[in-house]
Amino acid sequence: MIISYNSKSNIETLKERDIPGLIELSTSVGWDYDKDEIQTIMSSGKVYGYKNDEGTIVSSAAVIPYGSNLASIGMVIVHQDYRGQGLGKKLTQACLNSVSKDAAIMLIATEEGIPMYESMGFKYTDCVYKYLCDNYIPTILDDMLEVEILPMREEDLPQVVKLDKDAFGVERRNFISNRINQAKESLVVKNPDGKIIGYGLSILGPINLILGPIVAPDHHSASALIDRLARNHQGKLRIDIPSGNDAFMSHLEKCNFIKVSQPPIMIKNSKLLPPRNKTLYGIAAQIFG
Repeated sequence: MIISYNSKSNIETLKERDIPGLIELSTSVGWDYDKDEIQTIMSSGKVYGYKNDEGTIVSSAAVIPYGSNLASIGMVIVHQDYRGQGLGKKLTQACLNSVSKDAAIMLIATEEGIPMYESMGFKYTDCVYKYLCDNYIPTILDDMLEVEILPMREEDLPQVVKLDKDAFGVERRNFISNRINQAKESLVVKNPDGKIIGYGLSILGPINLILGPIVAPDHHSASALIDRLARNHQGKLRIDIPSGNDAFMSHLEKCNFIKVSQPPIMIKNSKLLPPRNKTLYGIAAQIFG
């Protein structure tokens, strides 16, 4: 059933009081946003939405700015009863309008969202690989490691932010701080000289333990981070992996991870993502790029 929406209603900037409604909207389309995830999104960016006459949120979209040069769009949801009326497109445009006109805008698209994004000028530039695991099988022994993996300390943050900048292409200090606060576990990788050369986070969601960001100098160190984050978790795991990490993905498949989809990365106002140094092995989540 399609319900006609009052197009004269204004787009709202959603606040913390709207989180239960956003969770309900997310659940209606089979997505698993929870309170902690939405709080991190709101602390790192903005969430826009439409409400019906009863005050129920029927559509949403979020934008996460990373400085003035890049922003990521996600959480573009329209309740099935309100589809076909342009709500998702209008909210995505509100996200675009909220950042610098010169900023590159990236998003990781659902298959059904691709035509809308293409109509708005987004172009395919790359993809990520979504992997799930129901029963993790450890394959790494601690005495095989040439690096040391330790809990992240507060004083490690500047080095972690620098590593993330080089891996992702732009600085994300505000988001990284918020994500660490949300994390179940935050780890750093140190080389034999004691220098931090990588980091990894795990986020406990309502369905999966999300692994990411994962930043490491090589796939061996990335695999060691995954093992430390996953080995004591009793439940489902998820990681989204940028392209170009075939050896890492091969290792994960030996640990019982299964590739379930390959969603496209689309970008507007640029042909390419910012330059990266090939140390990003797992993204934070699709909404964060």
